[in-house]
Amino acid sequence: MNPFTFYNPTELIFGKGQLEKLNEKIDQLGKRILLVYGGGSIKRSGLYDKLQAIFEKKACHVRELAGVEPNPRLSTVKKGISLIRENELDWILAVGGGSVIDCSKAIAGGALYDGDVWDFYERKAKVEKALPLGTVLTLAATGSEMNKGSVITNWETQQKHGASMTFPAFSILDPENTFTVPRNQTVYGISDTLSHVFEQYFSHTTEIPLQTGFAETIMKTVIENARKVLQNLEDYDARANLMLSSTFALNGLLAAGVETDWATHSIEHAVSAVYDIPHGGGLAIIFPNWMKYVYKENIPRFKRFAVEVWGVDPEGKTDEETALAGIDAVRAFFNEIGAPSRLADYNIGDDKLGVLAEKALPFGPIGNFRKLGKEDVREILRMSL
Repeated sequence: MNPFTFYNPTELIFGKGQLEKLNEKIDQLGKRILLVYGGGSIKRSGLYDKLQAIFEKKACHVRELAGVEPNPRLSTVKKGISLIRENELDWILAVGGGSVIDCSKAIAGGALYDGDVWDFYERKAKVEKALPLGTVLTLAATGSEMNKGSVITNWETQQKHGASMTFPAFSILDPENTFTVPRNQTVYGISDTLSHVFEQYFSHTTEIPLQTGFAETIMKTVIENARKVLQNLEDYDARANLMLSSTFALNGLLAAGVETDWATHSIEHAVSAVYDIPHGGGLAIIFPNWMKYVYKENIPRFKRFAVEVWGVDPEGKTDEETALAGIDAVRAFFNEIGAPSRLADYNIGDDKLGVLAEKALPFGPIGNFRKLGKEDVREILRMSL
Protein backbone atom coordinates (compact mmCIF):
# COMPACT_ATOMS: atom_id res chain seq x y z
CA MET A 1 0.00 0.00 0.00
CA ASN A 2 1.25 3.49 -0.88
CA PRO A 3 1.31 6.46 1.52
CA PHE A 4 -1.81 8.62 1.30
CA THR A 5 -3.84 11.41 2.87
CA PHE A 6 -7.60 10.99 2.87
CA TYR A 7 -9.79 14.08 3.09
CA ASN A 8 -13.47 14.40 2.23
CA PRO A 9 -15.45 17.24 3.83
CA THR A 10 -18.77 16.67 2.03
CA GLU A 11 -21.74 16.13 4.34
CA LEU A 12 -23.83 13.29 2.91
CA ILE A 13 -27.56 13.57 3.66
CA PHE A 14 -29.14 10.32 2.50
CA GLY A 15 -32.67 8.95 2.34
CA LYS A 16 -36.33 9.60 1.70
CA GLY A 17 -37.62 13.06 2.58
CA GLN A 18 -34.23 14.64 3.19
CA LEU A 19 -34.88 17.68 0.99
CA GLU A 20 -36.22 19.46 4.08
CA LYS A 21 -32.62 19.68 5.33
CA LEU A 22 -32.14 22.34 2.65
CA ASN A 23 -33.85 24.82 4.99
CA GLU A 24 -31.01 24.70 7.50
CA LYS A 25 -28.39 24.85 4.74
CA ILE A 26 -29.92 28.11 3.50
CA ASP A 27 -29.65 29.48 7.04
CA GLN A 28 -25.96 28.54 7.08
CA LEU A 29 -24.89 29.59 3.57
CA GLY A 30 -27.14 32.51 2.67
CA LYS A 31 -30.30 33.38 0.76
CA ARG A 32 -28.74 34.59 -2.52
CA ILE A 33 -28.49 31.39 -4.55
CA LEU A 34 -27.61 30.28 -8.07
CA LEU A 35 -29.81 27.28 -8.91
CA VAL A 36 -28.22 25.11 -11.60
CA TYR A 37 -30.04 22.30 -13.38
CA GLY A 38 -30.27 20.49 -16.69
CA GLY A 39 -32.92 19.94 -19.32
CA GLY A 40 -36.03 20.33 -17.19
CA SER A 41 -36.55 16.86 -15.74
CA ILE A 42 -36.67 18.39 -12.25
CA LYS A 43 -39.79 20.28 -13.34
CA ARG A 44 -41.48 17.18 -14.73
CA SER A 45 -40.71 15.20 -11.56
CA GLY A 46 -42.08 17.90 -9.24
CA LEU A 47 -38.71 18.48 -7.55
CA TYR A 48 -38.50 22.03 -8.92
CA ASP A 49 -41.79 22.98 -7.25
CA LYS A 50 -40.59 21.57 -3.94
CA LEU A 51 -37.43 23.66 -4.19
CA GLN A 52 -39.42 26.78 -5.03
CA ALA A 53 -41.59 26.25 -1.95
CA ILE A 54 -38.49 26.14 0.23
CA PHE A 55 -37.01 29.23 -1.44
CA GLU A 56 -40.24 31.17 -0.95
CA LYS A 57 -40.50 30.11 2.68
CA LYS A 58 -36.94 31.31 3.33
CA ALA A 59 -37.38 34.52 1.25
CA CYS A 60 -34.46 33.61 -0.99
CA HIS A 61 -33.16 35.57 -3.97
CA VAL A 62 -32.61 32.90 -6.60
CA ARG A 63 -31.17 33.15 -10.09
CA GLU A 64 -31.33 30.13 -12.39
CA LEU A 65 -28.91 28.55 -14.83
CA ALA A 66 -30.95 25.96 -16.70
CA GLY A 67 -30.11 23.70 -19.62
CA VAL A 68 -26.73 22.32 -18.53
CA GLU A 69 -25.67 19.85 -21.22
CA PRO A 70 -24.99 16.10 -20.63
CA ASN A 71 -21.36 16.92 -21.48
CA PRO A 72 -21.31 20.34 -19.76
CA ARG A 73 -19.77 23.07 -21.86
CA LEU A 74 -17.35 25.82 -21.02
CA SER A 75 -19.73 28.39 -22.47
CA THR A 76 -22.39 27.34 -19.93
CA VAL A 77 -19.86 27.57 -17.09
CA LYS A 78 -19.05 31.12 -18.13
CA LYS A 79 -22.75 32.05 -18.13
CA GLY A 80 -22.96 30.81 -14.54
CA ILE A 81 -19.90 32.80 -13.50
CA SER A 82 -21.47 35.95 -14.96
CA LEU A 83 -24.71 35.32 -13.06
CA ILE A 84 -22.78 34.93 -9.80
CA ARG A 85 -20.86 38.15 -10.27
CA GLU A 86 -23.70 40.28 -11.65
CA ASN A 87 -26.07 39.28 -8.83
CA GLU A 88 -23.57 38.97 -5.96
CA LEU A 89 -24.81 35.48 -5.10
CA ASP A 90 -23.72 33.64 -1.95
CA TRP A 91 -23.59 30.04 -3.08
CA ILE A 92 -24.61 27.48 -5.70
CA LEU A 93 -27.22 24.73 -5.51
CA ALA A 94 -26.71 22.07 -8.18
CA VAL A 95 -29.81 19.93 -8.77
CA GLY A 96 -29.22 17.05 -11.15
CA GLY A 97 -26.61 14.46 -12.02
CA GLY A 98 -22.88 14.59 -12.54
CA SER A 99 -22.97 16.99 -15.47
CA VAL A 100 -24.87 19.63 -13.49
CA ILE A 101 -22.62 19.16 -10.47
CA ASP A 102 -19.41 19.27 -12.54
CA CYS A 103 -20.61 22.46 -14.21
CA SER A 104 -21.42 23.96 -10.82
CA LYS A 105 -17.98 23.10 -9.44
CA ALA A 106 -16.43 24.93 -12.38
CA ILE A 107 -18.65 27.94 -11.70
CA ALA A 108 -17.77 27.84 -8.00
CA GLY A 109 -14.05 27.94 -8.72
CA GLY A 110 -14.25 30.29 -11.68
CA ALA A 111 -16.39 32.89 -9.90
CA LEU A 112 -13.56 33.71 -7.49
CA TYR A 113 -10.75 33.51 -10.07
CA ASP A 114 -9.44 36.51 -11.99
CA GLY A 115 -8.37 34.52 -15.05
CA ASP A 116 -10.09 32.20 -17.53
CA VAL A 117 -11.77 29.25 -15.78
CA TRP A 118 -10.42 26.97 -18.55
CA ASP A 119 -6.95 27.53 -17.01
CA PHE A 120 -7.88 24.98 -14.34
CA TYR A 121 -8.66 22.35 -16.98
CA GLU A 122 -5.47 23.00 -18.92
CA ARG A 123 -3.45 22.63 -15.71
CA LYS A 124 -2.29 26.25 -15.82
CA ALA A 125 -3.79 27.08 -12.42
CA LYS A 126 -5.13 25.44 -9.27
CA VAL A 127 -8.23 26.40 -7.34
CA GLU A 128 -7.29 28.41 -4.26
CA LYS A 129 -10.82 29.35 -3.21
CA ALA A 130 -14.34 28.59 -4.38
CA LEU A 131 -17.90 29.64 -3.73
CA PRO A 132 -19.84 27.22 -1.47
CA LEU A 133 -21.70 24.49 -3.35
CA GLY A 134 -24.52 22.16 -2.35
CA THR A 135 -26.13 19.42 -4.42
CA VAL A 136 -29.43 17.59 -4.71
CA LEU A 137 -28.66 14.43 -6.67
CA THR A 138 -31.13 13.11 -9.26
CA LEU A 139 -28.97 10.55 -11.10
CA ALA A 140 -26.72 7.81 -9.69
CA ALA A 141 -23.64 7.74 -11.91
CA THR A 142 -20.59 9.93 -11.48
CA GLY A 143 -20.03 10.27 -7.74
CA SER A 144 -19.46 13.99 -8.30
CA GLU A 145 -21.66 14.69 -5.29
CA MET A 146 -18.87 13.59 -2.95
CA ASN A 147 -15.61 14.46 -4.69
CA LYS A 148 -13.87 17.55 -6.07
CA GLY A 149 -13.49 16.40 -9.67
CA SER A 150 -15.09 18.25 -12.57
CA VAL A 151 -15.08 17.43 -16.30
CA ILE A 152 -15.89 20.19 -18.78
CA THR A 153 -16.06 20.26 -22.59
CA ASN A 154 -14.63 23.14 -24.59
CA TRP A 155 -16.81 22.72 -27.64
CA GLU A 156 -14.98 25.34 -29.68
CA THR A 157 -11.70 23.39 -29.48
CA GLN A 158 -13.35 19.95 -29.07
CA GLN A 159 -11.46 19.26 -25.85
CA LYS A 160 -12.86 17.55 -22.77
CA HIS A 161 -10.69 17.78 -19.66
CA GLY A 162 -11.01 17.08 -15.98
CA ALA A 163 -9.77 19.24 -13.11
CA SER A 164 -9.66 19.16 -9.33
CA MET A 165 -12.08 21.93 -8.34
CA THR A 166 -14.04 21.86 -5.06
CA PHE A 167 -15.94 19.48 -2.79
CA PRO A 168 -19.65 20.10 -2.29
CA ALA A 169 -20.32 21.34 1.24
CA PHE A 170 -23.31 19.01 1.37
CA SER A 171 -25.16 16.60 -0.89
CA ILE A 172 -28.77 15.51 -0.47
CA LEU A 173 -29.39 12.01 -1.83
CA ASP A 174 -33.01 10.88 -1.90
CA PRO A 175 -33.40 7.75 -4.03
CA GLU A 176 -36.96 8.76 -4.90
CA ASN A 177 -35.51 11.62 -6.94
CA THR A 178 -34.09 9.00 -9.32
CA PHE A 179 -37.42 7.21 -9.93
CA THR A 180 -38.10 9.23 -13.08
CA VAL A 181 -34.66 8.65 -14.62
CA PRO A 182 -35.40 6.87 -17.92
CA ARG A 183 -34.10 3.40 -18.63
CA ASN A 184 -31.30 4.46 -20.98
CA GLN A 185 -29.95 7.05 -18.53
CA THR A 186 -30.17 4.48 -15.73
CA VAL A 187 -28.07 2.11 -17.84
CA TYR A 188 -25.49 4.82 -18.52
CA GLY A 189 -25.29 5.51 -14.79
CA ILE A 190 -24.70 1.84 -14.05
CA SER A 191 -21.88 1.58 -16.61
CA ASP A 192 -20.35 4.83 -15.33
CA THR A 193 -20.35 3.60 -11.73
CA LEU A 194 -18.75 0.28 -12.65
CA SER A 195 -16.17 2.06 -14.80
CA HIS A 196 -15.12 4.25 -11.87
CA VAL A 197 -14.47 1.14 -9.83
CA PHE A 198 -12.57 -0.52 -12.71
CA GLU A 199 -10.24 2.48 -12.92
CA GLN A 200 -9.21 2.01 -9.29
CA TYR A 201 -9.43 -1.78 -9.00
CA PHE A 202 -7.01 -2.59 -11.83
CA SER A 203 -3.77 -1.63 -10.17
CA HIS A 204 -0.35 -3.08 -9.52
CA THR A 205 -0.35 -1.80 -5.94
CA THR A 206 -0.01 -4.75 -3.55
CA GLU A 207 -1.27 -5.42 -0.02
CA ILE A 208 -4.56 -3.55 -0.43
CA PRO A 209 -7.10 -6.12 0.80
CA LEU A 210 -9.45 -3.50 2.28
CA GLN A 211 -9.62 -1.37 -0.86
CA THR A 212 -9.97 -4.50 -2.99
CA GLY A 213 -12.82 -5.78 -0.83
CA PHE A 214 -14.58 -2.40 -0.94
CA ALA A 215 -14.30 -2.33 -4.73
CA GLU A 216 -15.56 -5.89 -5.22
CA THR A 217 -18.54 -5.30 -2.93
CA ILE A 218 -19.50 -2.13 -4.81
CA MET A 219 -19.26 -3.92 -8.15
CA LYS A 220 -21.37 -6.86 -6.98
CA THR A 221 -23.92 -4.51 -5.43
CA VAL A 222 -24.23 -2.58 -8.70
CA ILE A 223 -24.59 -5.75 -10.79
CA GLU A 224 -27.28 -7.19 -8.50
CA ASN A 225 -29.29 -4.00 -8.18
CA ALA A 226 -28.97 -3.08 -11.84
CA ARG A 227 -30.96 -6.19 -12.69
CA LYS A 228 -33.58 -5.29 -10.09
CA VAL A 229 -34.01 -1.66 -11.09
CA LEU A 230 -34.32 -2.45 -14.78
CA GLN A 231 -37.27 -4.66 -13.88
CA ASN A 232 -38.85 -1.83 -11.87
CA LEU A 233 -37.50 1.71 -12.27
CA GLU A 234 -39.24 2.72 -9.02
CA ASP A 235 -37.70 0.02 -6.82
CA TYR A 236 -36.65 2.16 -3.85
CA ASP A 237 -34.12 -0.26 -2.39
CA ALA A 238 -32.47 -0.92 -5.75
CA ARG A 239 -32.29 2.80 -6.49
CA ALA A 240 -30.88 3.45 -3.01
CA ASN A 241 -28.17 0.81 -3.40
CA LEU A 242 -27.19 2.11 -6.84
CA MET A 243 -27.10 5.68 -5.55
CA LEU A 244 -24.88 4.91 -2.57
CA SER A 245 -22.66 2.67 -4.70
CA SER A 246 -22.04 5.41 -7.24
CA THR A 247 -21.20 7.86 -4.46
CA PHE A 248 -18.76 5.55 -2.69
CA ALA A 249 -17.23 4.43 -5.98
CA LEU A 250 -15.55 7.81 -6.34
CA ASN A 251 -15.32 9.55 -2.97
CA GLY A 252 -11.67 8.68 -2.39
CA LEU A 253 -11.97 5.48 -0.38
CA LEU A 254 -11.10 3.06 -3.20
CA ALA A 255 -8.10 5.14 -4.24
CA ALA A 256 -6.60 5.48 -0.75
CA GLY A 257 -3.05 4.14 -1.02
CA VAL A 258 -3.69 2.77 -4.52
CA GLU A 259 -2.08 3.67 -7.85
CA THR A 260 -5.12 4.15 -10.09
CA ASP A 261 -5.40 4.17 -13.88
CA TRP A 262 -8.00 6.41 -15.65
CA ALA A 263 -6.76 5.76 -19.18
CA THR A 264 -10.19 4.60 -20.37
CA HIS A 265 -11.81 7.80 -19.13
CA SER A 266 -9.25 9.83 -21.06
CA ILE A 267 -10.06 7.88 -24.22
CA GLU A 268 -13.81 8.30 -23.74
CA HIS A 269 -13.41 12.01 -23.06
CA ALA A 270 -11.74 12.38 -26.44
CA VAL A 271 -14.59 10.53 -28.16
CA SER A 272 -17.38 12.51 -26.48
CA ALA A 273 -15.51 15.80 -26.99
CA VAL A 274 -15.74 15.23 -30.74
CA TYR A 275 -19.00 13.29 -31.06
CA ASP A 276 -20.92 14.43 -27.94
CA ILE A 277 -22.03 10.90 -27.02
CA PRO A 278 -23.26 9.87 -23.53
CA HIS A 279 -20.28 9.35 -21.23
CA GLY A 280 -21.62 6.11 -19.71
CA GLY A 281 -22.34 4.73 -23.17
CA GLY A 282 -18.82 5.45 -24.35
CA LEU A 283 -17.31 3.78 -21.30
CA ALA A 284 -19.42 0.64 -21.81
CA ILE A 285 -18.02 0.38 -25.32
CA ILE A 286 -14.38 1.11 -24.59
CA PHE A 287 -13.69 -0.50 -21.21
CA PRO A 288 -13.91 -4.19 -22.20
CA ASN A 289 -11.55 -3.46 -25.09
CA TRP A 290 -9.09 -1.70 -22.78
CA MET A 291 -9.25 -4.82 -20.60
CA LYS A 292 -8.47 -7.10 -23.53
CA TYR A 293 -5.57 -4.86 -24.51
CA VAL A 294 -3.89 -4.72 -21.09
CA TYR A 295 -4.89 -7.82 -19.10
CA LYS A 296 -1.53 -9.58 -19.57
CA GLU A 297 0.09 -6.86 -17.45
CA ASN A 298 -1.42 -8.50 -14.36
CA ILE A 299 -3.25 -11.73 -15.08
CA PRO A 300 -3.70 -12.62 -11.36
CA ARG A 301 -5.65 -9.40 -10.82
CA PHE A 302 -7.93 -10.13 -13.75
CA LYS A 303 -8.36 -13.71 -12.57
CA ARG A 304 -9.46 -12.49 -9.15
CA PHE A 305 -11.87 -10.07 -10.82
CA ALA A 306 -13.41 -12.91 -12.82
CA VAL A 307 -13.82 -15.21 -9.84
CA GLU A 308 -14.82 -12.78 -7.09
CA VAL A 309 -16.99 -10.36 -9.04
CA TRP A 310 -18.45 -12.46 -11.86
CA GLY A 311 -18.42 -15.91 -10.28
CA VAL A 312 -16.30 -17.49 -13.01
CA ASP A 313 -15.34 -21.07 -12.07
CA PRO A 314 -11.55 -21.40 -12.54
CA GLU A 315 -11.69 -25.21 -12.43
CA GLY A 316 -10.11 -26.66 -15.56
CA LYS A 317 -9.02 -23.24 -16.84
CA THR A 318 -5.62 -21.63 -17.01
CA ASP A 319 -5.26 -18.31 -15.18
CA GLU A 320 -5.35 -16.54 -18.53
CA GLU A 321 -8.53 -18.33 -19.60
CA THR A 322 -10.19 -17.37 -16.32
CA ALA A 323 -9.09 -13.75 -16.76
CA LEU A 324 -10.52 -13.64 -20.28
CA ALA A 325 -13.78 -15.18 -19.08
CA GLY A 326 -14.11 -12.30 -16.63
CA ILE A 327 -13.64 -9.76 -19.42
CA ASP A 328 -16.26 -11.60 -21.48
CA ALA A 329 -18.60 -11.39 -18.48
CA VAL A 330 -18.23 -7.60 -18.44
CA ARG A 331 -19.27 -7.35 -22.06
CA ALA A 332 -22.12 -9.82 -21.56
CA PHE A 333 -23.44 -7.78 -18.63
CA PHE A 334 -23.34 -4.52 -20.56
CA ASN A 335 -25.18 -6.25 -23.40
CA GLU A 336 -27.73 -7.64 -20.94
CA ILE A 337 -28.65 -4.23 -19.57
CA GLY A 338 -28.82 -2.67 -23.02
CA ALA A 339 -25.63 -0.61 -23.05
CA PRO A 340 -24.00 0.06 -26.43
CA SER A 341 -21.19 -2.29 -27.45
CA ARG A 342 -19.62 -0.60 -30.48
CA LEU A 343 -18.80 2.93 -31.54
CA ALA A 344 -20.83 2.12 -34.62
CA ASP A 345 -23.89 2.24 -32.34
CA TYR A 346 -23.32 6.02 -32.35
CA ASN A 347 -22.47 6.07 -36.07
CA ILE A 348 -18.78 6.57 -35.34
CA GLY A 349 -16.41 5.13 -37.92
CA ASP A 350 -12.65 4.95 -38.32
CA ASP A 351 -12.14 8.28 -40.08
CA LYS A 352 -11.01 10.19 -36.97
CA LEU A 353 -9.12 7.57 -34.98
CA GLY A 354 -5.89 9.55 -35.23
CA VAL A 355 -7.58 12.76 -34.08
CA LEU A 356 -9.23 10.96 -31.17
CA ALA A 357 -5.97 9.31 -30.13
CA GLU A 358 -4.27 12.70 -30.15
CA LYS A 359 -7.00 14.29 -28.05
CA ALA A 360 -6.85 11.46 -25.50
CA LEU A 361 -3.27 12.40 -24.60
CA PRO A 362 -3.26 16.18 -24.08
CA PHE A 363 -0.68 15.96 -21.30
CA GLY A 364 1.33 12.91 -22.42
CA PRO A 365 0.94 9.12 -21.99
CA ILE A 366 -2.10 7.98 -20.01
CA GLY A 367 -2.76 5.23 -17.47
CA ASN A 368 -0.72 3.41 -14.85
CA PHE A 369 -1.83 -0.20 -15.21
CA ARG A 370 -0.13 0.07 -18.58
CA LYS A 371 1.19 3.34 -19.96
CA LEU A 372 -0.59 4.07 -23.22
CA GLY A 373 0.69 6.18 -26.08
CA LYS A 374 -1.02 7.35 -29.22
CA GLU A 375 -0.76 4.04 -31.08
CA ASP A 376 -2.09 2.11 -28.08
CA VAL A 377 -5.12 4.39 -27.91
CA ARG A 378 -5.68 4.11 -31.64
CA GLU A 379 -5.71 0.31 -31.35
CA ILE A 380 -8.18 0.29 -28.44
CA LEU A 381 -10.44 2.57 -30.44
CA ARG A 382 -10.10 0.33 -33.47
CA MET A 383 -11.10 -2.63 -31.30
CA SER A 384 -14.14 -0.59 -30.20
CA LEU A 385 -15.46 0.13 -33.69
